[in-house]
Amino acid sequence: MKNPRKQFGFSRTILALSVLAAFGLAHAEEDDVAQLVNPHSTVSVGLSAASGDSKDRTIFNQYSGLRDNNSNLLLDYNIVKRNDATGLWTTSQGNNLGLDNRDLSFSQNKQGDWKYSIGYSELVRHDPRTINTGVQGVGTSTLTVSSLAAPGAGTDLNLEIKRSGISLSGEKWLTSNLMLEVTAKNEDKKGARLSGTGIACTPAGMSSITCSSLSAAMLMLPEPIDSTTKQIEARLNFSGDKLLLSGGYYGSFYSNANGSLNSTLASWNLYNPDGSTLATTAAPGSILAGLLQQPVALPPDNQANQVYVSGHYAFTPTTHSTFKYAYTHATQNETFSSMGLTGMPSGVNNLAGVVDSNVAQFGLTARPIEKLSLLGNVHYASKDDKTPLAAYSGAYTNDTHSSKKLNGKLEAGYALPQNLRATLGVDYESEHRDAPVSTAAVLNAALNPLTGLREDTHEVGYRAELKRSMTETINAVVSYVQSKRDGGSWLNIGPANPVGTYPMTMMDRKRDKVKLSGDWTPTNKLSLQFLLENGKDTYTGPTAKGLRDTGMNSYGVDAELKVTDFWKMTGYVSQSTQTQHVDYSTGYLAELKNTNTNFGVGVVGNPSSKLELGGNLLYVNDNNSYQQSMASGTPIVGGGLPDVTNRVISLKLYGKYALQTNAYIRADMVYQNAKTNEWTWDSFTYSDNTTVSMQPNQKAVFLGASYIYQF
Repeated sequence: MKNPRKQFGFSRTILALSVLAAFGLAHAEEDDVAQLVNPHSTVSVGLSAASGDSKDRTIFNQYSGLRDNNSNLLLDYNIVKRNDATGLWTTSQGNNLGLDNRDLSFSQNKQGDWKYSIGYSELVRHDPRTINTGVQGVGTSTLTVSSLAAPGAGTDLNLEIKRSGISLSGEKWLTSNLMLEVTAKNEDKKGARLSGTGIACTPAGMSSITCSSLSAAMLMLPEPIDSTTKQIEARLNFSGDKLLLSGGYYGSFYSNANGSLNSTLASWNLYNPDGSTLATTAAPGSILAGLLQQPVALPPDNQANQVYVSGHYAFTPTTHSTFKYAYTHATQNETFSSMGLTGMPSGVNNLAGVVDSNVAQFGLTARPIEKLSLLGNVHYASKDDKTPLAAYSGAYTNDTHSSKKLNGKLEAGYALPQNLRATLGVDYESEHRDAPVSTAAVLNAALNPLTGLREDTHEVGYRAELKRSMTETINAVVSYVQSKRDGGSWLNIGPANPVGTYPMTMMDRKRDKVKLSGDWTPTNKLSLQFLLENGKDTYTGPTAKGLRDTGMNSYGVDAELKVTDFWKMTGYVSQSTQTQHVDYSTGYLAELKNTNTNFGVGVVGNPSSKLELGGNLLYVNDNNSYQQSMASGTPIVGGGLPDVTNRVISLKLYGKYALQTNAYIRADMVYQNAKTNEWTWDSFTYSDNTTVSMQPNQKAVFLGASYIYQF
C-alpha cells in the first residue's frame, strides 16, 4: 500500500476545462427559471464526423465516444411535463444516445411529498496507446504469450474499459420536517487495461546461477476487467428550527469475476533488454520463464458497511456547531482457492481481512461581537486493522496497518479600521501508526529497502491573513502559512546505514507558503482576478540522503469583458511550477521540475435576434524536467533524462440559428492538436517483441450539426 504524498502541491487550473461551458452560464440560469415557470421539452438530432483514423485522435477520443467510428449519430432529448392540478412533474432525459458514453434517466416528483428516479449510463475508456502484440486471450484471465519474429509483426490491440451502471433513488417526506432518502447503484466494468509482469536474473534464490545482469524478461499481460460494484444508502433527514440532522447507512460491495491472471509461454525464446536472445529451455531463462508464468493476484471481493450521523445545531443566532460520527466495518475474505492462488499457509484459505474505522468531528463558529468571528474544529479518525497474521511467504507473515489521527483548528477574524480584516489561525495534526509486527517481512533488511519507520508524527501550523477592500472596485488578500512537523524516535528496520531510506511522510518538515489574491472591477464591463502563490517544504531526517525539499509557485489572471450588450469575452492565463530536490543514496542528485502553462480566450454573442455565435481557444503545455548530477560533482552526460512535454491546442466554434421560435439548427466545430514526446512510451518493446507506442503528433477535427426542436 502506498503512503499518500504530503507535500506542497497545487491544483492545476480547471478553467482549461470549465471554460468550455462558461459562455452558457448566464443563459443557463435564465433557462432554469423559465423551466420552473413554463417547462418545455427538447429533442435534438444530428450527425457528426471526425477526421483521420483512430490513431490520429487517441488522446481526443479517450472518453468522447468517437473512437470506433469516423461518423456518429447525435441524439439527445429532454421531456418535461407538469400536471398543474396535482403538481406532478415527470422528466425523461437522454444524452449522447448515438455514442458509447450515453445516459438515460426517468423521474417523477410531487414537490414537498415524494420523488423517485431511475437512470442508466455507459462510459468507455479507450487506452490512447497503440499495442502491437502476439498475446492471445486478451480480456480473459488466461493468456498465451507467443514471441513475435520482430517488433510490429503482431496484431494491433485496442484496450478499452466499459462501465455500465443503473441507479434507483427515491425520497419521501414522512412529516413536515422528516424526510427519507434511499439510493441504490450497480456498476459493471468490463474490458482490459495495460499491465504486465517482469523479473531480472538477480532475485534471491538465484544466487547459484551464473548469468549476466542483463538477463531479464518483461511481458505485457493486460489485466482482465470483469467486476461489479453495488452501493446502497438509506438516510433520514430532520430539519428543525435549530437542529439539522442526517443519519443513515451506506454499503459498498465489490465482486471480481477474475481472481488471478494466468499466462503461458508458447515460445521457446524471449529477448533480453539489450536485444540478445533469452532461451527459456535452460537456466537462467527457464527459471525466469517459470516465475513469469506464476499466477498474478487480481483485486479480491470485498465489502464495507457504514453507519453515520451528521448535523448542525444553532445554539444562538450567532453561535453554530457542526458534528459528525461514522463507523465503518470493512472485510475481505474471498478464498484463495476460488481465486486460483496456491501457496497459502496450512489451514488458511482466505485473508480474513477486517478493518474497523471510526471518524468523529465537532466544529463551532461564533460571533461574540460584531467585529469578531471565532472558529474551532476537531477531527479524529482511527483505523483498527484486525486481519489475522499468517506466514504467507514461509518465513514471514503479513503485517497490520492500524493508525489514529487527530486534527484540530482554531481561527479568529477581526474587522480593523481602514476596511481591513485580519485572521489568525492555528492548525494541529497528530498521527500514530502501529509499528510492524516482529514477524513481518518489512523488518527484514534483505527484503525491504526502508531503513526506518516512525510511529508518531506531530505538526503545528500557523496562519495569518489580511484582507482589505481598498475601494468599491478593488479588493486584495494576502496570507502566510508556516508549519513544522516532527515526531518520535525512529524504529530501525534495516541496517544501520547513514544513507538509508526513510519515508518522506514521516520525516521532519518545515513548510512556508505565501499567497496574494485580488480582484479589480475598473468598469461595469470589465472585471479582473489575480492570484500569486509561492511555497517551499524542507525535509530533514536521520540521513542527508532522500528528499531534501520541494517548492511551488503559481500565478494566474482571469478576465471578463462585456464588449457590448450582445457580445462578451472571457480569458485567463496561468502558470504553475513544482520542484523536487532528491539526494539519492547511490550518489547522484536529481532536480525534478514540472511547469504547467494554461491560456484560454473565448467569445459569445448575438449578431442578430436569431443568431448566436461562440467559440474559445485553449492552450495547455505541461513540461517535466529531470535534471541529474553526481554528488561528487562529476557531470552527467546530457545533464540527465530528456524532458517530457505534453501540449494541447484546442479551438472550438459553434453557431445556433433560430428557424422559428421553437426550432433551431446548431453547428459545432472542434479542432485539437495534441503533441507529446513521452519517450518512455515512444516505442517500448517487451521481451516477446510486443510494442507499445503512441502517435506523438495528433490532429483531430470534429464537425457536428443538429436540429433542435422545443415543445
